[in-house]
Formats: sequence, structure tokens, C-alpha cells
Amino acid sequence: MRGAAAVEFAIVLIPLLVLVTGVAEFGHAIAQYEALTKSTRDAARYLSTYLPSDPSYPLAQAQCLATYGNTACTGSALVTGLKTSMVVVCDAVNTTNCQDSTDPAAFSNVPTYDTNNAASGGAQSGSINLVEVKIKGYPYSPIEPFLNLPITFDDIFTVMRQVS
Repeated sequence: MRGAAAVEFAIVLIPLLVLVTGVAEFGHAIAQYEALTKSTRDAARYLSTYLPSDPSYPLAQAQCLATYGNTACTGSALVTGLKTSMVVVCDAVNTTNCQDSTDPAAFSNVPTYDTNNAASGGAQSGSINLVEVKIKGYPYSPIEPFLNLPITFDDIFTVMRQVS
């Protein structure tokens, strides 16, 4: 009788371990995605306070902020495998690599309308500049390296209004 229980346990153990590992990896993927989303938001917020034409425009510092969580590029990356080369900034001046379907049509002089004008199709009330920070081509790094899951996240991006 004890041998039958051991055999049943062995049969149930394998699917149970696969299930637990899958749940843990899924949770880890969500945590990595959220960390990357927060890092793009922080970098976009940081750049939104600068003019893109400013000679001291902190483009490299924003990439460091999105990658390391600080503007000095010190410490370890926020998530395993993230590099500053994966962080792309798009604004009124920097438009290289900014032709994806998720990117705004324009980053400078984007027309704005107040609620009264927009409802009646009236004239624009002003314009704004946009800044976008996105992470391109981040490969998911699993908890267990032996899993070797070939998953690459889609572009993770944040667009904010920039001072004009």
C-alpha cells in the first residue's frame, strides 16, 4: 500500500511542478514588464521638464534612468538583460527609430483644442510638444536559465507632454 502511494505521488508531482513553475514564470514576466513600464514613465517624466533644443538636454541621463533607475548609470540594471541601447527617446529633435505604428504622428507642434472648440470642430487653441521613451527588443529573462524561453517583449513605451 505504501508503494502505491509513492507511485501516485510521483505521477502527480511532475505536472504539479510544471504548474508551479509556469505560475512563477508568469508572475516574474509580469513583474519585469511592470518594472520596464515604470522605468519608461520615469524617464519620460524626467525629459518632459526639458526643451529638446536645450544644449544640456539630458538624453543619456534619461536612458540611464530607464535602465538603472538613476541618471549616473551606476549599479545594476533594473531588470536582467536591460541595456541603455534598448532605450529609445523620440521627441521634436530626435526622431530616429520613431516610425512605429505605436508612435505619435508628430512630436512637435501637436495641435490642442479646448473642450468647446473640439466639440464644434473649431480652431485649435494651441500646440504642445511630445516626448516618448520606449524600450525596444527586451528579451524576457526567466527565473530558471535552463528554461531558455525565447520571448521578446513588444515595445514598452510612455508618451508625455513636454515643455514648449
